[in-house]
Amino acid sequence: MSSPSQPAPARPTSRDVARVAGVSQATVSLVLGGKWTGRVSDATAERVRASARDLGYRPNLAARSLRMGKTRTALLVVPALTHEFFARVYTGAASVAADHDFGVVLYPSPDGTGPAKDPFASARAALDGVIASSMATEALGALGDTELPLVMLDSDPSAPGAAAGVNLDIADGMRQVAEHLLALGHRRFTHVAAAVDSWTFAERARALREALAAVPGTSLRTVASALEVSGGLRAAEAALTAPGPRPTALVCDGDVLAAGACKAARRLGLRVPDDLSVSGFDDLALATAVEPELTTVALPAEQVGERGMSALIAVLEGRPVRTGSLPVELVVRGSTAPPPTDGSRLTADGSRLTADG
Repeated sequence: MSSPSQPAPARPTSRDVARVAGVSQATVSLVLGGKWTGRVSDATAERVRASARDLGYRPNLAARSLRMGKTRTALLVVPALTHEFFARVYTGAASVAADHDFGVVLYPSPDGTGPAKDPFASARAALDGVIASSMATEALGALGDTELPLVMLDSDPSAPGAAAGVNLDIADGMRQVAEHLLALGHRRFTHVAAAVDSWTFAERARALREALAAVPGTSLRTVASALEVSGGLRAAEAALTAPGPRPTALVCDGDVLAAGACKAARRLGLRVPDDLSVSGFDDLALATAVEPELTTVALPAEQVGERGMSALIAVLEGRPVRTGSLPVELVVRGSTAPPPTDGSRLTADGSRLTADG
């Protein structure tokens, strides 16, 4: 005959933690709610946390949300999760959120940068705040006038409406690219620019234009491209087969565009970097998957997500938000080298002519 099933052990409560730690339940709530600084000693706070760990106590977040009128949920608005950069932004945001008992709901715009369907009947009831990439600002319109705290990522710092912003030093990244290529001896440049109406890409174009204008004898053309490998291929082909001396350096707004540019060069019989230097931006996994590996600007995507989530929590708690742009770094690899010295150019069909021909 089987023995009767044993009742499940009772879940530890805050009263149990208070009893073991020798404090009041109010003190337990202060410490585990992160509001004990200046009200409870460090030693007492550590004793409460240790007691909670020993008992296996976990706060009832649903009950706490009802008491506080908060869901401890943030919405992360990004253009698309298929792009590695934004997946890494989410990883950083989720890491900080977990440390503060927050959840992160992803809200990708299905068409990349266009508007998306409202995921909530009432955003105010479902969320505490929003973190959004500047590349997906149109998608914010679907949330309506919620007046939720908004933290913008990689966006114009002078634009109104955001409670805080987290930026990369995008302009410095493009300056580093320009200085590297200029030091190698390049003077004929084409900017393979992302055809996305976003502050971050406008800032890259401005920084490149200003850096090259400061050096006599340089020329800069621009070709626009969809932010995908095939778009970069078509834009690079157009730039490399245009009348007149061909560029010796293609400066691309992203690694996916640079990968397409390298593909275009091979199709036209050009060698990277012997005949043509190509640079990217982002330092995705793709940058080291192509041959030669891409010279590119490394962007600390996870730090963007971490700082964005930290900024939102600071706004919600009424604390100062950390300011200053995150630094970026040029990573020099095999896709850039000094320009060729034969002065050659290509015809529209890809055959090589001398500069005089």
